[in-house]
Amino acid sequence: MIFTTIILAAGKGTRMKSELPKVLHPLCGKAMIHYPVDAAREAGSEKIVTVIGHGADSVKEKLALKDMAFVVQEEQLGTGHAVMVCKDSVQDKSIPVVILCGDAPLIQSTTITGLVKSHLDNKNSVTVLTADMENPQGYGRIIKDGSEILRIVEEKDASHEEKCICEINSGVYCVDGEFLFKTLESVGKDNAQGEYYLTDIIKIGSEAGKKVGWSKITDSSETMGINSRKELAEAGAIMRRRITDDLMAAGVTIIDPECTYIDGTVQVGRDSTIYPQVRLEGKTLVGENCAIESGAVIKDSHVGNDTHIKPYCVITDSRLGEKTAIGPFAHIRPASIISEGGKVGNFVEIKKATIGKGSKVNHLTYVGDADVGQGVNIGAGTITCNYDGYRKFKTVIEDGAFIGSGTNLVAPVTIGKGSVIGAGSTITKTVPPASLSLTRPEQRCIKGWPEKRRKERGE
Repeated sequence: MIFTTIILAAGKGTRMKSELPKVLHPLCGKAMIHYPVDAAREAGSEKIVTVIGHGADSVKEKLALKDMAFVVQEEQLGTGHAVMVCKDSVQDKSIPVVILCGDAPLIQSTTITGLVKSHLDNKNSVTVLTADMENPQGYGRIIKDGSEILRIVEEKDASHEEKCICEINSGVYCVDGEFLFKTLESVGKDNAQGEYYLTDIIKIGSEAGKKVGWSKITDSSETMGINSRKELAEAGAIMRRRITDDLMAAGVTIIDPECTYIDGTVQVGRDSTIYPQVRLEGKTLVGENCAIESGAVIKDSHVGNDTHIKPYCVITDSRLGEKTAIGPFAHIRPASIISEGGKVGNFVEIKKATIGKGSKVNHLTYVGDADVGQGVNIGAGTITCNYDGYRKFKTVIEDGAFIGSGTNLVAPVTIGKGSVIGAGSTITKTVPPASLSLTRPEQRCIKGWPEKRRKERGE
Protein backbone atom coordinates (compact mmCIF):
# COMPACT_ATOMS: atom_id res chain seq x y z
CA MET A 1 0.00 0.00 0.00
CA ILE A 2 1.34 3.39 -1.04
CA PHE A 3 0.06 6.53 0.67
CA THR A 4 1.06 10.02 1.79
CA THR A 5 0.62 11.26 5.35
CA ILE A 6 -0.28 14.75 6.54
CA ILE A 7 0.26 15.42 10.24
CA LEU A 8 -1.51 18.43 11.76
CA ALA A 9 0.79 20.04 14.33
CA ALA A 10 0.27 23.80 14.06
CA GLY A 11 -1.80 24.45 17.19
CA LYS A 12 -0.54 26.35 20.22
CA GLY A 13 -2.27 24.24 22.86
CA THR A 14 -3.34 27.07 25.13
CA ARG A 15 -4.76 24.68 27.75
CA MET A 16 -1.29 23.25 28.31
CA LYS A 17 -0.32 26.67 29.71
CA SER A 18 3.20 26.35 28.42
CA GLU A 19 5.73 28.19 26.27
CA LEU A 20 6.63 24.81 24.75
CA PRO A 21 4.59 23.91 21.65
CA LYS A 22 2.01 21.32 22.60
CA VAL A 23 3.31 18.62 20.26
CA LEU A 24 6.80 18.86 21.81
CA HIS A 25 5.73 17.93 25.32
CA PRO A 26 7.54 14.72 26.30
CA LEU A 27 5.75 11.40 26.61
CA CYS A 28 7.64 8.26 27.69
CA GLY A 29 10.97 9.51 26.38
CA LYS A 30 9.90 11.15 23.11
CA ALA A 31 8.21 14.37 22.06
CA MET A 32 4.49 13.80 21.48
CA ILE A 33 4.82 14.54 17.74
CA HIS A 34 7.26 11.65 17.27
CA TYR A 35 4.58 9.04 17.88
CA PRO A 36 2.29 9.75 14.89
CA VAL A 37 5.35 10.34 12.71
CA ASP A 38 6.86 6.99 13.68
CA ALA A 39 3.51 5.19 13.35
CA ALA A 40 3.02 6.55 9.81
CA ARG A 41 6.50 5.53 8.80
CA GLU A 42 6.11 2.03 10.26
CA ALA A 43 2.83 1.69 8.36
CA GLY A 44 4.68 2.38 5.10
CA SER A 45 3.90 6.02 4.33
CA GLU A 46 5.72 7.09 1.17
CA LYS A 47 5.93 10.73 2.23
CA ILE A 48 5.14 12.65 5.42
CA VAL A 49 4.12 16.32 5.41
CA THR A 50 3.87 18.05 8.78
CA VAL A 51 1.84 21.23 9.17
CA ILE A 52 3.50 23.55 11.68
CA GLY A 53 2.59 26.95 13.07
CA HIS A 54 3.09 27.86 16.71
CA GLY A 55 6.73 27.25 17.61
CA ALA A 56 7.44 26.20 14.02
CA ASP A 57 11.23 26.44 14.31
CA SER A 58 11.28 24.32 17.49
CA VAL A 59 9.11 21.64 15.91
CA LYS A 60 11.27 21.54 12.77
CA GLU A 61 14.40 21.24 14.89
CA LYS A 62 12.95 18.36 16.92
CA LEU A 63 11.99 16.50 13.72
CA ALA A 64 15.13 17.41 11.79
CA LEU A 65 16.29 13.80 11.43
CA LYS A 66 12.87 12.42 10.44
CA ASP A 67 13.18 13.07 6.66
CA MET A 68 9.91 14.89 6.02
CA ALA A 69 8.44 18.01 4.44
CA PHE A 70 7.13 20.95 6.47
CA VAL A 71 4.39 23.43 5.63
CA VAL A 72 3.74 26.51 7.77
CA GLN A 73 0.14 27.42 8.55
CA GLU A 74 0.56 31.12 9.23
CA GLU A 75 -3.00 31.54 10.54
CA GLN A 76 -4.74 28.73 12.41
CA LEU A 77 -8.07 28.81 10.57
CA GLY A 78 -9.15 25.23 11.24
CA THR A 79 -8.30 21.69 10.20
CA GLY A 80 -9.59 22.13 6.67
CA HIS A 81 -7.31 25.12 6.13
CA ALA A 82 -4.37 23.22 7.68
CA VAL A 83 -4.73 20.42 5.12
CA MET A 84 -5.29 22.84 2.24
CA VAL A 85 -1.93 24.56 2.79
CA CYS A 86 -0.31 21.16 2.01
CA LYS A 87 -1.69 21.10 -1.53
CA ASP A 88 1.61 21.92 -3.26
CA SER A 89 3.62 19.59 -1.01
CA VAL A 90 1.45 16.55 -1.82
CA GLN A 91 2.71 16.13 -5.36
CA ASP A 92 1.25 12.70 -6.14
CA LYS A 93 -2.48 13.17 -5.67
CA SER A 94 -3.32 9.84 -7.29
CA ILE A 95 -2.61 7.94 -4.06
CA PRO A 96 -4.50 8.06 -0.74
CA VAL A 97 -3.68 10.69 1.86
CA VAL A 98 -3.77 9.72 5.54
CA ILE A 99 -4.41 12.63 7.90
CA LEU A 100 -3.16 12.32 11.49
CA CYS A 101 -3.13 14.66 14.48
CA GLY A 102 0.21 15.62 15.99
CA ASP A 103 -1.37 15.75 19.45
CA ALA A 104 -2.78 12.19 19.29
CA PRO A 105 0.26 10.07 20.18
CA LEU A 106 -1.49 6.76 20.96
CA ILE A 107 -2.29 5.87 17.34
CA GLN A 108 -0.55 2.65 16.28
CA SER A 109 0.92 1.68 12.93
CA THR A 110 -1.34 -1.37 12.63
CA THR A 111 -4.37 0.91 12.92
CA ILE A 112 -3.11 3.10 10.09
CA THR A 113 -2.43 0.05 7.95
CA GLY A 114 -5.96 -1.24 8.61
CA LEU A 115 -7.46 2.15 7.75
CA VAL A 116 -5.70 2.33 4.38
CA LYS A 117 -6.59 -1.27 3.58
CA SER A 118 -10.26 -0.66 4.39
CA HIS A 119 -10.21 2.47 2.24
CA LEU A 120 -8.78 0.64 -0.76
CA ASP A 121 -10.79 -2.57 -0.35
CA ASN A 122 -14.09 -0.67 -0.16
CA LYS A 123 -13.16 1.79 -2.91
CA ASN A 124 -14.07 4.74 -0.71
CA SER A 125 -13.39 8.38 -1.50
CA VAL A 126 -13.11 9.04 2.24
CA THR A 127 -12.62 6.60 5.11
CA VAL A 128 -12.98 7.88 8.68
CA LEU A 129 -11.37 6.16 11.64
CA THR A 130 -14.08 5.90 14.30
CA ALA A 131 -14.52 4.49 17.79
CA ASP A 132 -17.30 4.00 20.33
CA MET A 133 -16.85 5.97 23.55
CA GLU A 134 -18.87 5.82 26.76
CA ASN A 135 -18.36 9.55 27.22
CA PRO A 136 -18.07 11.15 23.78
CA GLN A 137 -18.13 14.72 25.06
CA GLY A 138 -15.86 16.99 23.04
CA TYR A 139 -15.66 14.71 20.01
CA GLY A 140 -17.37 15.03 16.63
CA ARG A 141 -20.26 12.56 16.20
CA ILE A 142 -20.64 10.18 13.25
CA ILE A 143 -23.96 10.54 11.41
CA LYS A 144 -24.64 7.44 9.27
CA ASP A 145 -27.09 6.15 6.74
CA GLY A 146 -26.75 2.40 6.46
CA SER A 147 -23.25 1.51 5.26
CA GLU A 148 -22.12 5.08 4.64
CA ILE A 149 -21.35 8.21 6.66
CA LEU A 150 -23.49 11.24 5.81
CA ARG A 151 -21.60 13.79 7.85
CA ILE A 152 -19.65 14.48 11.01
CA VAL A 153 -21.09 17.04 13.40
CA GLU A 154 -18.80 18.82 15.85
CA GLU A 155 -19.75 18.99 19.55
CA LYS A 156 -20.48 22.73 19.47
CA ASP A 157 -22.72 22.37 16.44
CA ALA A 158 -24.52 19.17 17.51
CA SER A 159 -28.18 18.95 18.54
CA HIS A 160 -29.21 17.21 21.76
CA GLU A 161 -30.04 14.01 19.84
CA GLU A 162 -26.72 14.08 17.98
CA LYS A 163 -24.80 14.51 21.25
CA CYS A 164 -26.28 11.19 22.41
CA ILE A 165 -24.43 9.34 19.63
CA CYS A 166 -21.46 7.39 21.05
CA GLU A 167 -19.57 6.70 17.81
CA ILE A 168 -17.01 9.47 17.45
CA ASN A 169 -14.64 10.87 14.87
CA SER A 170 -11.02 10.15 15.80
CA GLY A 171 -9.69 12.96 13.61
CA VAL A 172 -7.86 10.39 11.47
CA TYR A 173 -8.84 9.97 7.83
CA CYS A 174 -7.79 8.27 4.63
CA VAL A 175 -8.86 10.32 1.58
CA ASP A 176 -8.28 10.10 -2.15
CA GLY A 177 -5.76 12.81 -2.96
CA GLU A 178 -7.57 14.38 -5.93
CA PHE A 179 -10.90 14.37 -4.10
CA LEU A 180 -9.37 15.84 -0.93
CA PHE A 181 -7.91 19.02 -2.35
CA LYS A 182 -10.69 19.64 -4.88
CA THR A 183 -13.34 19.29 -2.16
CA LEU A 184 -11.52 21.54 0.31
CA GLU A 185 -11.97 24.40 -2.14
CA SER A 186 -15.71 24.17 -1.44
CA VAL A 187 -15.45 24.14 2.36
CA GLY A 188 -16.76 27.26 4.13
CA LYS A 189 -16.59 28.44 7.74
CA ASP A 190 -20.26 28.93 8.60
CA ASN A 191 -20.09 27.22 11.98
CA ALA A 192 -19.81 27.99 15.70
CA GLN A 193 -16.03 28.24 15.53
CA GLY A 194 -15.83 30.27 12.34
CA GLU A 195 -13.23 27.82 11.01
CA TYR A 196 -12.75 25.64 7.94
CA TYR A 197 -13.64 22.16 9.18
CA LEU A 198 -11.94 19.23 7.50
CA THR A 199 -14.98 17.16 8.45
CA ASP A 200 -17.08 19.11 5.94
CA ILE A 201 -15.56 17.04 3.12
CA ILE A 202 -17.66 14.13 4.42
CA LYS A 203 -20.95 15.93 3.83
CA ILE A 204 -19.83 17.39 0.51
CA GLY A 205 -18.63 13.99 -0.69
CA SER A 206 -21.82 12.24 0.42
CA GLU A 207 -24.05 14.81 -1.29
CA ALA A 208 -21.98 14.43 -4.47
CA GLY A 209 -22.53 10.67 -4.47
CA LYS A 210 -19.02 9.77 -3.34
CA LYS A 211 -18.57 6.72 -1.14
CA VAL A 212 -17.77 7.68 2.43
CA GLY A 213 -16.99 4.78 4.75
CA TRP A 214 -15.43 4.13 8.11
CA SER A 215 -12.99 1.86 9.90
CA LYS A 216 -13.86 1.34 13.57
CA ILE A 217 -11.25 0.46 16.16
CA THR A 218 -11.99 -1.37 19.42
CA ASP A 219 -9.39 0.48 21.53
CA SER A 220 -10.76 3.99 21.79
CA SER A 221 -7.64 5.18 23.65
CA GLU A 222 -5.88 5.40 20.28
CA THR A 223 -8.10 8.34 19.40
CA MET A 224 -7.15 10.32 22.50
CA GLY A 225 -6.04 13.87 21.79
CA ILE A 226 -3.86 15.74 24.27
CA ASN A 227 -5.07 19.22 25.20
CA SER A 228 -4.07 19.53 28.87
CA ARG A 229 -1.46 18.34 31.35
CA LYS A 230 -4.07 16.01 32.84
CA GLU A 231 -4.62 14.33 29.48
CA LEU A 232 -0.87 14.14 28.95
CA ALA A 233 -0.56 12.20 32.22
CA GLU A 234 -3.44 9.91 31.22
CA ALA A 235 -1.83 9.19 27.85
CA GLY A 236 1.49 8.54 29.60
CA ALA A 237 -0.12 5.90 31.81
CA ILE A 238 -1.56 4.13 28.75
CA MET A 239 1.75 4.31 26.87
CA ARG A 240 3.74 2.99 29.84
CA ARG A 241 1.37 0.07 30.20
CA ARG A 242 1.86 -0.81 26.53
CA ILE A 243 5.62 -0.71 27.06
CA THR A 244 5.58 -2.89 30.18
CA ASP A 245 3.15 -5.34 28.57
CA ASP A 246 5.52 -5.76 25.62
CA LEU A 247 8.49 -6.29 27.93
CA MET A 248 6.67 -8.85 30.06
CA ALA A 249 5.60 -10.71 26.91
CA ALA A 250 9.29 -10.82 25.94
CA GLY A 251 10.35 -12.46 29.22
CA VAL A 252 11.00 -9.55 31.61
CA THR A 253 9.58 -9.64 35.14
CA ILE A 254 8.02 -6.31 36.17
CA ILE A 255 6.76 -6.61 39.71
CA ASP A 256 4.34 -3.67 39.61
CA PRO A 257 3.76 -2.26 36.11
CA GLU A 258 1.62 0.60 37.43
CA CYS A 259 4.58 1.91 39.45
CA THR A 260 7.33 1.35 36.87
CA TYR A 261 8.41 4.04 34.41
CA ILE A 262 10.12 2.82 31.26
CA ASP A 263 10.57 4.84 28.07
CA GLY A 264 9.66 3.29 24.75
CA THR A 265 13.28 3.70 23.63
CA VAL A 266 14.58 1.37 26.38
CA GLN A 267 15.54 -2.28 25.82
CA VAL A 268 15.51 -4.91 28.59
CA GLY A 269 16.79 -8.48 28.23
CA ARG A 270 14.87 -11.60 29.20
CA ASP A 271 14.89 -12.91 32.78
CA SER A 272 15.65 -9.46 34.16
CA THR A 273 13.55 -8.22 37.07
CA ILE A 274 12.40 -4.62 37.42
CA TYR A 275 11.19 -3.57 40.87
CA PRO A 276 8.60 -0.84 41.62
CA GLN A 277 9.49 2.85 41.34
CA VAL A 278 12.27 2.23 38.82
CA ARG A 279 12.81 4.73 35.98
CA LEU A 280 14.57 3.58 32.81
CA GLU A 281 14.99 6.44 30.36
CA GLY A 282 16.39 7.39 26.98
CA LYS A 283 18.59 4.92 25.13
CA THR A 284 19.15 2.64 28.12
CA LEU A 285 19.91 -1.01 27.39
CA VAL A 286 19.58 -3.54 30.22
CA GLY A 287 21.00 -7.00 29.59
CA GLU A 288 19.67 -10.41 30.57
CA ASN A 289 19.21 -11.73 34.12
CA CYS A 290 19.65 -8.32 35.75
CA ALA A 291 17.93 -7.05 38.89
CA ILE A 292 17.03 -3.36 39.07
CA GLU A 293 15.73 -2.59 42.55
CA SER A 294 13.35 0.11 43.74
CA GLY A 295 14.13 3.77 43.28
CA ALA A 296 16.84 3.29 40.66
CA VAL A 297 17.00 5.90 37.88
CA ILE A 298 18.97 4.89 34.79
CA LYS A 299 19.29 7.11 31.73
CA ASP A 300 21.13 6.57 28.42
CA SER A 301 23.24 3.78 29.91
CA HIS A 302 24.26 0.21 29.09
CA VAL A 303 23.80 -2.38 31.83
CA GLY A 304 25.56 -5.69 31.21
CA ASN A 305 24.13 -9.16 31.81
CA ASP A 306 23.80 -10.51 35.38
CA THR A 307 24.15 -7.05 36.93
CA HIS A 308 22.54 -6.15 40.25
CA ILE A 309 21.54 -2.53 40.81
CA LYS A 310 20.46 -2.04 44.40
CA PRO A 311 17.92 0.53 45.61
CA TYR A 312 18.12 4.26 44.93
CA CYS A 313 21.00 4.42 42.50
CA VAL A 314 21.27 7.11 39.81
CA ILE A 315 23.15 6.12 36.64
CA THR A 316 23.54 8.46 33.67
CA ASP A 317 25.25 8.02 30.30
CA SER A 318 27.52 5.27 31.58
CA ARG A 319 28.39 1.64 30.89
CA LEU A 320 28.23 -1.22 33.37
CA GLY A 321 29.90 -4.50 32.48
CA GLU A 322 28.55 -7.97 33.18
CA LYS A 323 28.19 -9.20 36.76
CA THR A 324 28.63 -5.78 38.31
CA ALA A 325 27.00 -4.73 41.58
CA ILE A 326 25.96 -1.13 42.19
CA GLY A 327 24.66 0.56 45.34
CA PRO A 328 22.55 1.06 47.25
CA PHE A 329 22.57 4.87 47.00
CA ALA A 330 25.33 5.05 44.41
CA HIS A 331 25.66 7.84 41.82
CA ILE A 332 27.28 6.92 38.51
CA ARG A 333 27.70 10.15 36.57
CA PRO A 334 28.27 10.53 32.80
CA ALA A 335 31.18 8.94 30.92
CA SER A 336 31.85 6.30 33.58
CA ILE A 337 32.66 2.64 32.94
CA ILE A 338 32.34 -0.08 35.56
CA SER A 339 34.04 -3.14 34.12
CA GLU A 340 33.03 -6.79 34.49
CA GLY A 341 32.72 -7.92 38.09
CA GLY A 342 33.23 -4.40 39.43
CA LYS A 343 31.54 -3.30 42.61
CA VAL A 344 30.39 0.21 43.54
CA GLY A 345 28.89 0.31 47.01
CA ASN A 346 26.70 2.55 49.11
CA PHE A 347 27.11 6.32 48.98
CA VAL A 348 29.79 6.19 46.29
CA GLU A 349 30.00 8.71 43.45
CA ILE A 350 31.80 7.89 40.20
CA LYS A 351 32.33 10.59 37.55
CA LYS A 352 34.10 10.24 34.19
CA ALA A 353 36.09 7.31 35.50
CA THR A 354 36.87 3.74 34.50
CA ILE A 355 36.75 1.09 37.21
CA GLY A 356 38.66 -2.00 36.08
CA LYS A 357 37.61 -5.63 36.07
CA GLY A 358 36.90 -6.96 39.55
CA SER A 359 37.77 -3.69 41.30
CA LYS A 360 35.83 -2.55 44.36
CA VAL A 361 34.81 0.91 45.52
CA ASN A 362 32.70 -0.15 48.44
CA HIS A 363 31.45 2.89 50.34
CA LEU A 364 31.53 6.61 51.07
CA THR A 365 33.95 7.46 48.28
CA TYR A 366 34.32 9.87 45.35
CA VAL A 367 36.23 8.78 42.24
CA GLY A 368 36.30 11.40 39.49
CA ASP A 369 38.44 11.79 36.35
CA ALA A 370 40.23 8.56 37.14
CA ASP A 371 41.48 5.38 35.51
CA VAL A 372 41.31 2.50 38.01
CA GLY A 373 42.91 -0.81 36.97
CA GLN A 374 41.90 -4.40 37.64
CA GLY A 375 41.61 -5.94 41.10
CA VAL A 376 41.90 -2.62 42.93
CA ASN A 377 40.35 -2.12 46.37
CA ILE A 378 39.48 1.45 47.31
CA GLY A 379 38.69 1.93 50.99
CA ALA A 380 35.92 3.97 52.58
CA GLY A 381 36.14 7.73 52.52
CA THR A 382 38.66 7.92 49.66
CA ILE A 383 38.58 11.04 47.49
CA THR A 384 40.27 11.73 44.18
CA CYS A 385 40.99 15.45 44.41
CA ASN A 386 40.61 16.19 40.71
CA TYR A 387 39.86 19.93 40.62
CA ASP A 388 42.09 22.82 41.67
CA GLY A 389 39.47 25.49 41.09
CA TYR A 390 40.51 26.06 37.49
CA ARG A 391 41.25 22.72 35.81
CA LYS A 392 40.47 19.00 36.16
CA PHE A 393 43.32 16.48 36.58
CA LYS A 394 43.46 12.71 36.27
CA THR A 395 44.21 10.03 38.84
CA VAL A 396 45.63 6.67 37.72
CA ILE A 397 45.43 3.65 40.02
CA GLU A 398 47.15 0.62 38.50
CA ASP A 399 46.22 -3.06 38.81
CA GLY A 400 46.10 -4.66 42.23
CA ALA A 401 46.61 -1.49 44.26
CA PHE A 402 45.05 -1.14 47.71
CA ILE A 403 43.89 2.31 48.82
CA GLY A 404 43.36 2.58 52.56
CA SER A 405 40.35 4.31 54.08
CA GLY A 406 40.26 8.08 54.40
CA THR A 407 42.82 8.67 51.64
CA ASN A 408 43.06 11.82 49.52
CA LEU A 409 44.63 11.32 46.09
CA VAL A 410 45.62 14.76 44.81
CA ALA A 411 45.65 14.65 41.00
CA PRO A 412 47.54 14.47 38.79
CA VAL A 413 48.92 11.39 40.49
CA THR A 414 49.64 7.73 39.70
CA ILE A 415 49.50 4.83 42.15
CA GLY A 416 51.73 2.03 40.88
CA LYS A 417 50.75 -1.58 40.33
CA GLY A 418 50.32 -3.60 43.53
CA SER A 419 51.06 -0.64 45.82
CA VAL A 420 49.42 -0.01 49.19
CA ILE A 421 48.35 3.40 50.44
CA GLY A 422 48.08 3.62 54.22
CA ALA A 423 44.77 4.75 55.66
CA GLY A 424 44.44 8.46 56.31
CA SER A 425 47.10 9.49 53.79
CA THR A 426 47.16 12.46 51.44
CA ILE A 427 49.10 11.43 48.34
CA THR A 428 50.47 14.16 46.06
CA LYS A 429 53.31 12.34 44.28
CA THR A 430 53.58 9.24 42.10
CA VAL A 431 53.81 6.00 44.06
CA PRO A 432 56.04 3.38 42.38
CA PRO A 433 54.81 -0.21 41.90
CA ALA A 434 54.85 -2.65 44.83
CA SER A 435 55.35 0.07 47.42
CA LEU A 436 53.80 1.23 50.68
CA SER A 437 53.09 4.94 50.84
CA LEU A 438 51.61 6.82 53.77
CA THR A 439 51.68 10.40 55.04
CA ARG A 440 50.39 10.12 58.60
CA PRO A 441 51.98 12.40 61.23
CA GLU A 442 53.58 10.63 64.16
CA GLN A 443 51.02 9.66 66.79
CA ARG A 444 51.42 11.35 70.17
CA CYS A 445 49.98 10.22 73.52
CA ILE A 446 49.67 12.75 76.38
CA LYS A 447 48.71 11.09 79.62
CA GLY A 448 46.33 12.91 81.99
CA TRP A 449 45.33 15.50 79.38
CA PRO A 450 41.53 15.14 79.80
CA GLU A 451 41.68 15.75 83.56
CA LYS A 452 44.03 18.72 83.12
CA ARG A 453 41.68 20.24 80.53
CA ARG A 454 38.68 19.96 82.86
CA LYS A 455 40.57 21.72 85.65
CA GLU A 456 41.50 24.56 83.29
CA ARG A 457 37.82 25.01 82.50
CA GLY A 458 36.94 24.97 86.15
CA GLU A 459 34.73 21.93 85.78
